[in-house]
Amino acid sequence: MERGNHTVTGFILLGFSTDPVMQKILFVMFLGVYSLTLLGNTTLIILICNDSRLHTPMYFFIGNLSFLDLWYSSVYTPKILVTCISEDKSISFAGCLSQFFFSAGLAYSECYLLAAMAYDRYTAISNPLLYAQAMSRRLCVCLVVYSYTGGFVNAIILTSNTFTLDFCGDNVIDDFFCDVPPLVKLACDVRESYQSVLYFLLASNVISPTLLILTSYLFIIAAILRIRSTQGRLKAFSTCSSHLISVTLYYGSILYIYSRPSSSYSLERDKMVSTFYTVLFPMLNPMIYSLRNKDVKEALRKLFKLAPSEV
Repeated sequence: MERGNHTVTGFILLGFSTDPVMQKILFVMFLGVYSLTLLGNTTLIILICNDSRLHTPMYFFIGNLSFLDLWYSSVYTPKILVTCISEDKSISFAGCLSQFFFSAGLAYSECYLLAAMAYDRYTAISNPLLYAQAMSRRLCVCLVVYSYTGGFVNAIILTSNTFTLDFCGDNVIDDFFCDVPPLVKLACDVRESYQSVLYFLLASNVISPTLLILTSYLFIIAAILRIRSTQGRLKAFSTCSSHLISVTLYYGSILYIYSRPSSSYSLERDKMVSTFYTVLFPMLNPMIYSLRNKDVKEALRKLFKLAPSEV
């Protein structure tokens, strides 16, 4: 594909280290994390589908979050594993574009989905008697479909604008995947219009969902404070704690990397932060939503026919 006076046919992903011993250690680490990610999210999806007690709006969203995390992790980790054990660290232009598009689409979809989950928690706490009617099956499906549609439509905008930048011959990406900051570093001249697109996408896909989540939690806090008993307040808050942890971890790392101007990018520092939300976060989500959840534990015991003390 032509870029001004330059032709870019592929890129080189430097990854994390060029030391052979360290690469083997990283391979084992990432393989372990990826295996746990696949196992944890697949198990959670099976539990939600298998146990009728988990056929509620909250678990419908959690199941979709696990499904999204399965694919989200799979966009990055297999290529990381290949890079760790292979001397060939190249990725084709089409491969880089595809990885960029799916990573953006899934990341944006997760932002919207977490916002929908915040609205679900607000509805459950503020109006528990009408919760089932308010969060109907149709509404839940529409929110999930909107999350994916909004995420991938915006990914098309970002991808088309990024891969029409003029790259200056150097095709070495100092990162483990094709992302905005390292690609911007390779661009000859980042147009002002491209910066405007980045700010628009940041506002529509990250900041707007964040404001929706914050607004939902303000109403949630107000509803919890109206509960008279301390035990009732703790029980209401516990239903939101897992989601609140997920939102804090995910949005915190996303905003840290993408809310700063390109002149302040530090690829080494950002590489470590992006590892968290691309590789580690999908592994942590099943743990966050199941370790303190009695319903999930009971469903797990029922599935594997374990004694209560074994779960």
